[in-house]
Amino acid sequence: MEIRDFIQFLNKLEDRHIYYRLNKVREEAVMVEVAVPGQRWEIEFMEDGTVEIEKFISDREYYDGEEIETLFKDFSD
Repeated sequence: MEIRDFIQFLNKLEDRHIYYRLNKVREEAVMVEVAVPGQRWEIEFMEDGTVEIEKFISDREYYDGEEIETLFKDFSD
């Protein structure tokens, strides 16, 4: 994928009013984080031209504030 394609992709998101933000977590890639109802996508555009997409899809479950303790219990060092 060339830079022209990357810019066209961002323009298409904007034209369709799809929220995104740019991020960089790997030396060799630029990440586009896309948020749509019930899903979050991480789309990484690699320096070699490849694209990697990871989707996080909601199970439509909602939790109360007590679930915050689960976060700390299960994911703290």
